[in-house]
Amino acid sequence: MVITFIAAALLGVFIGILSGLLGVGGGTIMVPMYRLAFGMSALASTATSLFTIIPTSISGVITHVRNKTCVPKLGIAMGLGGACTSPLGVWLASISPSWAVMVAAAIVIGYSAFNMVKKVLKAPRETPAPASAPAPGEPTASAPAPGETPAPASADASAISQSISSKQLVIGVLIGLVTGVASGYVGLGGGFLMVPLMLAWIGMPMKLASGTSLIGIMLIAIPGAISQGLLGNIDYLAGIATAIGTIPGALVGARFVTRVPERTLRILFSIFLGIGAVLLVVKEVALFV
Repeated sequence: MVITFIAAALLGVFIGILSGLLGVGGGTIMVPMYRLAFGMSALASTATSLFTIIPTSISGVITHVRNKTCVPKLGIAMGLGGACTSPLGVWLASISPSWAVMVAAAIVIGYSAFNMVKKVLKAPRETPAPASAPAPGEPTASAPAPGETPAPASADASAISQSISSKQLVIGVLIGLVTGVASGYVGLGGGFLMVPLMLAWIGMPMKLASGTSLIGIMLIAIPGAISQGLLGNIDYLAGIATAIGTIPGALVGARFVTRVPERTLRILFSIFLGIGAVLLVVKEVALFV
């Protein structure tokens, strides 16, 4: 048990770094990990994942807010929308067969990964010229991050926060409503949906979408975790073991988000989603063999 606890904490560090860097709660790795390494049921895996996502996302949000690599009001809009529908997802999961929950998670994650890869391949490669040019005075929400240093990213965050329209906030709430159901059902934070939808529907740069997504994840996971806790589905020991690693890991990942090129972030996010989807499918297929 001690070895398993330490292993969960060490893996939690890796999950936390990905969380802070890519704006995901880490559920795409935690759910398969709890199923494979801890031998939990599908429902316990998703419930414990939601519980662990809360401290992980809070840790990342703190650093993103300090570094101004997020748009708080958009994240809050998505989070409040998702918090309203997350318990519905939990209820649907409680009345669904375990394989259905895992397959649904794999389909949603895999679809998001496919769309992200497609967009990355179609997008032009970053050139050194924009990075060496002076940062624009008034960047817009649809403009890519102008440089690869923390200062331009902070400038982007301030400018985009001020330019977020009421329509974009409404879109954020809609993204949250959809994400909340998916999050509660499959036990994932929701970044697997929020990040791609922010990129596609709002034109948010990836470096700001990561931090903004974590704010939404933090708010969405709370009611879902409470619901799962009341149903007695959470393995608190496993969740705490993982959180011991994810909390410092998320702080590290959030600090490095401004130093990684936009295209690289998108590729890493796609790989992250793809691995999570494959692991879930492999596990469920093995159960029927």
